[in-house]
Amino acid sequence: MTTTPDLTALTGDYTIDPAHTTIGFTARHAMVTNVKGSFNDFTGALHLDGANPALSTATLDVTMDSIDTGNADRDGHLRSADFFKIEEFPTMTFRSTKVESAGGEDYRVTGDLTILGTTKPLTIDLEFNGAAKDPFGYERVGFEGKAEIKRSEWGLTWNAALETGGVLVSDKIKLTFDISAVKS
Repeated sequence: MTTTPDLTALTGDYTIDPAHTTIGFTARHAMVTNVKGSFNDFTGALHLDGANPALSTATLDVTMDSIDTGNADRDGHLRSADFFKIEEFPTMTFRSTKVESAGGEDYRVTGDLTILGTTKPLTIDLEFNGAAKDPFGYERVGFEGKAEIKRSEWGLTWNAALETGGVLVSDKIKLTFDISAVKS
């Protein structure tokens, strides 16, 4: 059973649980459909301050080789020099710079997202899903979030023109986060 405790009780350090967390993305393909994918290898940490959310922090390190869209050829292309250049840039990182309450169970986390060696600000809208002690005695918190980026701002510019107009891969990428973190 998930409960919403007094938020001050949640204050502490947490490790993101990769077995129960999803970091996903969606890109428009050929102007007509969405391709979804995720990153399967990552580490992250949260410091939550329930009394003063502005003192909270988040970090995330994603292994780019772990990209998974369910299609080996597409995943190989995404790992290549056309996209993520994983030999040169094996990791994508996020470091929060600001956390603020957006009212109720909603929060806004702003930070620095680094892809291909380029760092730009990113704001993630998060909803607090609750806290619970799991059957193994671990204290967990859950958040669900979303953000959008223009991949071209990070140097991800490969594309192909379509005969009917438009391009093969959208510039706008939707990011999704389903986070479970365990208190240290």
